[in-house]
Amino acid sequence: MSLSQDLAPILDVVKRTDPSFATVDPKLIISNIEDASRHASQNAKDRFLLSAMRLLALSGNGHTRLIPNGAIFVLPLRFVTIGRSVFLTKTSVPLAELAPCKLIAVNGVPVERIEHAAACLLAGTSQRKRVIGPLLFAWPAALDHLGCAPIGDETQYQFQYADGRTASAKVLISDAVPASEFYPRNEHGQVDPVWNFNGFAEIHDYAKDGLAVKLPSFFDPDERAFPDAIDRAAKWVRSRRDRFLVVDVRGNTGGNFLVAMPLIEAITESAQKFGCAVLVDKFTFSAAIVFVAILRYRLGRKLQIVGEDMGDGLRFFAEGGLIELPTSGAVIRYSTALHDWETGLADQTTPPEIARQLVPVRQLNVDRDWISTPFDTTPQEILYKKLIKDLADPVNGS
Repeated sequence: MSLSQDLAPILDVVKRTDPSFATVDPKLIISNIEDASRHASQNAKDRFLLSAMRLLALSGNGHTRLIPNGAIFVLPLRFVTIGRSVFLTKTSVPLAELAPCKLIAVNGVPVERIEHAAACLLAGTSQRKRVIGPLLFAWPAALDHLGCAPIGDETQYQFQYADGRTASAKVLISDAVPASEFYPRNEHGQVDPVWNFNGFAEIHDYAKDGLAVKLPSFFDPDERAFPDAIDRAAKWVRSRRDRFLVVDVRGNTGGNFLVAMPLIEAITESAQKFGCAVLVDKFTFSAAIVFVAILRYRLGRKLQIVGEDMGDGLRFFAEGGLIELPTSGAVIRYSTALHDWETGLADQTTPPEIARQLVPVRQLNVDRDWISTPFDTTPQEILYKKLIKDLADPVNGS
């Protein structure tokens, strides 16, 4: 099959389906379509995928993008952005002892320069780009495209450890593996590419000290386990009204926030006296952002947002779906509906059930910076306890 068959659904998304392209300069769209068409006609898969990434990124909407993970080969290195730095978190033998460490340069080119060159390929906010971008550091064709071509048949990486020591490693291009082995389609930001999923709601009860609820995902294709988990969490929260609450939505890339409304109601009722903190990071997206936005609107300063800026702003296009491209195997994520939690206003694309929940949150800033790195070895439960102690203590500014 020809890559031209892959181009057709991309053009349909750009020209007809996805409203996030409505404000993009038509001349810019035409220029990028011509570039993608040229690579499709040459049957140059990697170059075509890179040009398609750039075309779909024109919308500036993080939900709208090309996901190349199922179509490409990468070097056996997992990179994840922690804070504003790129870390090697997992690799294969014989380089396994390198992880974790901070990436400094690739083939002599500093990471910052590569990120600057890659910005046009990545959709959405700067935080969204930090989520999607690390894959490019392991994709030989992308490195070539971004001005740091492999040296001969190998790619050279420079790293830095927590104690300041540096190291370098050379990886043969022939060692490349399917990208999905190191980069899942729905990037969650964990050290290991395999998602350690322990259910939709993990509850940590610290008796009189407080309660922590971890919500790793709002996406449940079967629509059975998630509602049950939300109901269970809501009952726990209501039964502990006299305690400070921490809700952890780091790594939660979204799903259906409407199903989580019973928990939002419970938190709204229970946090009026002692307050609540919500943990977020750049891997907090979509419905998880909406979850935090509604809580901020309802609780005001009773809610403390802890972590780093989330993966999107308050105004984005979502809904839509996925299209698997028949020739390359890449996937298009497209959008069909506006979510505007900044002004609380709907338009003709906003589904009625979402429009009924819209509220004008205005802004959603982090109240307290807090980022965990791969060098941290503190167990999660100890971190929750420390956060509850620090945030619930009125002396420390609860």
